[in-house]
Amino acid sequence: MSPDELFDVEIKLLMDGIFQVYGYDFREYSEASLRRRLSQWLSGSGFATLSLAQSQLLRDRALFDTLLRGITVNVSEMFRDPAFFKAIREHVVEYLKTYPFVKIWHAGCATGEEAYSMAILLLEEGLAGRFRIYATDINEEVIRKGQEGIYPLQEMQRFTRNYQQAGGTRSFSDYYTARYDHAILSPSLRENIVFAAHNLAVDADFGEMNMILCRNVMIYFKQPLKERVLGLFDVSLAQGGFLCLGAKESLDHRQIAGRYEAVTPRMQIYRKRYAKK
Repeated sequence: MSPDELFDVEIKLLMDGIFQVYGYDFREYSEASLRRRLSQWLSGSGFATLSLAQSQLLRDRALFDTLLRGITVNVSEMFRDPAFFKAIREHVVEYLKTYPFVKIWHAGCATGEEAYSMAILLLEEGLAGRFRIYATDINEEVIRKGQEGIYPLQEMQRFTRNYQQAGGTRSFSDYYTARYDHAILSPSLRENIVFAAHNLAVDADFGEMNMILCRNVMIYFKQPLKERVLGLFDVSLAQGGFLCLGAKESLDHRQIAGRYEAVTPRMQIYRKRYAKK
């Protein structure tokens, strides 16, 4: 057996163990992505092989958390992909305004920047007091960071450019207070967001939502898990609700595709059709 083949066996055994001990199911994640991320973690772990690391990983939660950070992808920024948020302003908000109250699920929210961005957008569009964002992620550590709403001050210049390109109507500095080398987001933004841990691979649906965002998360999933997650979103989304995927994801050839129509195909924003009576 070659070293690569042996490493794949070690990955399978470790993923089975993680599921049994911690309940995180990475068995349907892309092999290439797992192999790359586990190799990176192993190189800095002090263990020679995954087999040598496995026993301690399954007994030491703190060590496992370092692996979890290595496996999960936590890349985010305020108004990431400004054209997407501009499309929400121009093509989705007009429908959201027709609801007495709007419920939004942001799945795979990482450290929360995009959830706060959506809160800013909805406040500027006149929906204050009429929305709640449920921001979830598999990684409880990044959830805690999202709840704090504190980000490096050096990022604010880039976030401001994104905000302006996304159609922001105010000064972005209105939404945070600079303190030393950090920016603390306004409490008025945090009060509209509920952060919670949620595992898309194994957990249940999240109630009846008017919009669901899951951008560039499923690119790391195998096809069966993608279908499972899309089915979860479909059950969770109210008729007429909006499903927003990442630039590299779409509903093309998916089981739920027939129940959706594209709102802005380039931005991968879809609307769930109303059932025919």
